[in-house]
Amino acid sequence: MAYENEKLPEEKVFKDPVHRYIHVRDRVIWDVINTREFQRLRRIRQLGTTYLVFHGAEHSRFQHSLGVYEIVRRIIDDGFSGRAEWNEEQRLVTLCAALLHDLGHGPFSHAFEKVFNLDHEHFTQEILLGQTEVHEVLSRVSPDFPQKVADVINKTYPDKLVVSLISSQIDADRMDYLQRDAYYTGVSYGHFDMERILRVMRPTEEQVVIKESGMHAVEDYIMSRYQMYWQVYFHPVSRSAEVILMKILHRARYLHETGYAFTQEPTHFISFFEKEFKLKQYIALDESVLLTYFQLWMEEEDPILSDLCDRFVNRRLFQYAEFDPASQYMKIGELMKLFQQAGLDPEYYLVTDSSSDLPYDFYRPGEENERVPIYLQMKNGDLRELSRMSDVVDAISGKRRTDHKIYYPEDILMDGSNLLHEEILEVLRG
Repeated sequence: MAYENEKLPEEKVFKDPVHRYIHVRDRVIWDVINTREFQRLRRIRQLGTTYLVFHGAEHSRFQHSLGVYEIVRRIIDDGFSGRAEWNEEQRLVTLCAALLHDLGHGPFSHAFEKVFNLDHEHFTQEILLGQTEVHEVLSRVSPDFPQKVADVINKTYPDKLVVSLISSQIDADRMDYLQRDAYYTGVSYGHFDMERILRVMRPTEEQVVIKESGMHAVEDYIMSRYQMYWQVYFHPVSRSAEVILMKILHRARYLHETGYAFTQEPTHFISFFEKEFKLKQYIALDESVLLTYFQLWMEEEDPILSDLCDRFVNRRLFQYAEFDPASQYMKIGELMKLFQQAGLDPEYYLVTDSSSDLPYDFYRPGEENERVPIYLQMKNGDLRELSRMSDVVDAISGKRRTDHKIYYPEDILMDGSNLLHEEILEVLRG
């Protein structure tokens, strides 16, 4: 039997709190799961620093990746199989892309990427196509199979229906992380009727569409996403922790570049500081490595690195205030001078941060990162764009919401009766 069609002697199942069970019968899927690169995702949290706000948010990208795979498996095997619009030959590449779509995420994901100007999607491609165990397993299907999987994740695969299952405004990725993140954070916002959505999904040549009768379930899904972003993903306290994490890495890089003698050398980071790292070094990093360094750097002689690491490890986070860069940009210069007078380096202790989200967008042809909208399939077979039919979705469609905050160590400013501290706090709160 060809490897791509080989089944396990007995179905393997993962017990899952969101989907109850995740079913694996394909030999390829099972072998990919057991590679070192995929197992590494157990050591990368799905929500980065959010566990410092919602203490249950300790779940990993390993769990999420299995969840996305399971949703796609159900869509294909239970919903699309046998339909003329679905090409059964695309099944395995779609399942592998679903399973591996987050393979390139680094420790604390987006914060780590910002510091070193990296792109996790680039590293997903590198792992799929490089000298890795994942590449070796996928190559057993055919020499060009790893490239096919990479193309699906990169949104360049010729079958747009396959791509839409993994990456669109109503894809398996979003359907899993909304429910999974809601479950582990303990909030109610991310719950929606996924079972209903799966029942009304229909394949077309270009993308997945939704039967007209499923519109209200999709409305609920869109609003769930909207609420999760502002109540969980952009939570200001989580962003405070992320700011400190980034400043730790900025400080460590600065100290390395200026010849500081570390008590604990940043061995795992040097190649990143010098922009000479290889894929093997990237894969070797996970969150346990970073946290170990942070623990050790709490004892460094450099007071800024030591303080920032202590803040992150022991959750002594920065306070925040609302900040409007359009009308308050003059405030930054004034604050920087006051912070310097107070003996605080504003480079590390006065930080502005912005978060932005577009919950749903209609088709804007030619625009950068244009989004393919969600279409409803009417009873006569016609397709209608969702916001044209739904007043709820229309109300938020195309509307980008942005939130700006300024972060600072209130505990230091409040320590003592220095009038300068009071002046700083007055400016921040003003």
